[in-house]
Amino acid sequence: MSGNPAARGYNKASVLDAVLSEAPLTRSRVIELTRLSQATVSRKVEELRLDGFVVEQGVDEMVGRGRRSTYLDVPGTAGHIVGIAFGAQTTCVLVTDLRGREITHAIVPSIEGGDIETTAEWLADLVAETSESAEGPLRQVVAAMPGRLRNGSAIHETPESRKIFLGSRFQKVLEDRVKAPVVLDSDASASLRGILKEDAHIGNAALFMLSSALNFASCTDHEITQGRTAAFGDLGVLYSGVGSETLDGLLSGKGLLRFARARGLELERVEALWSEPQEAPSLPEVVEAFTTAIVTAVTAVAVTLDPESVYFVGRLSPLAEEVLPEARRRLAQNLPSAPEIRVVPQVIGLSVARGAAYAGQALAQARLRESVLSAPFAN
Repeated sequence: MSGNPAARGYNKASVLDAVLSEAPLTRSRVIELTRLSQATVSRKVEELRLDGFVVEQGVDEMVGRGRRSTYLDVPGTAGHIVGIAFGAQTTCVLVTDLRGREITHAIVPSIEGGDIETTAEWLADLVAETSESAEGPLRQVVAAMPGRLRNGSAIHETPESRKIFLGSRFQKVLEDRVKAPVVLDSDASASLRGILKEDAHIGNAALFMLSSALNFASCTDHEITQGRTAAFGDLGVLYSGVGSETLDGLLSGKGLLRFARARGLELERVEALWSEPQEAPSLPEVVEAFTTAIVTAVTAVAVTLDPESVYFVGRLSPLAEEVLPEARRRLAQNLPSAPEIRVVPQVIGLSVARGAAYAGQALAQARLRESVLSAPFAN
């Protein structure tokens, strides 16, 4: 074979990118996406087929006269991705193929207590059990945690039962158990990543995860914002506008439950605020405090990050949905141009795991592309 090896590697990587992004697709669609010639696409498809990354299946009945075009797809044997939502109450493990298509998932109660080794072993066993029906190697694991992380380490207080999960040591122990690359992410970032995947038109947005702990994520130009320092995104430390309460004290499950109990509401779980009749005269005070905290949080991101949309997800979403009309009214009075605010319906655990899997998919695909570009070519 003649020609520039670097160009051949780039062409092969371009075809692989096209297949990974839209499979199943025809050769005609690959030509359209890559702008390569038909002959070049055919050669690169054959190379990728021999590598085990492309398989031909089905027939495109719409190609008209001449040879019918087969569809190109990514075989299951090319590998799989695992996205994990590691919550304070439940853990979800989602297994997808390299295209991001779900193979299976499992949602189980989270392990309580245990050291790093015990927790990592429990999670690795859950990954192995859930992945039994998957084919090919495990290419990437992304685990979303209830807290803010930076470079795999915790940078924010999390529920006591989850502090052990956050840190580079846990990441390395889990990698040893699953025999695959592991990345730790925050549950808020994973949730927002899932929303971005569903809507390519989202540019600048912010998301509040109202769960056991308050967590925050944002995106700029459709990309998750990381921030320059560890202080970025730590909105929970800001005062809520209600006495000396912080945003975390009113917009987290743990904090709001404490606030409600201190005002005479006898609640076992915070969900009782909206799911069970409450006769305590202090209930309006609790709801008002929560509403004020929502308005304060949105105002803070509106005047600093200028998002087009602000999303609320997580355990306290039903209460957020209830107070949004009043929150929107106040924001319209306070801000010259208020962002759109809404609650995004999500399946607890699964939606976050899906966002984590999307991140794993991107990492695995980038690694495969790099391997194609760096592979030697014979003349």
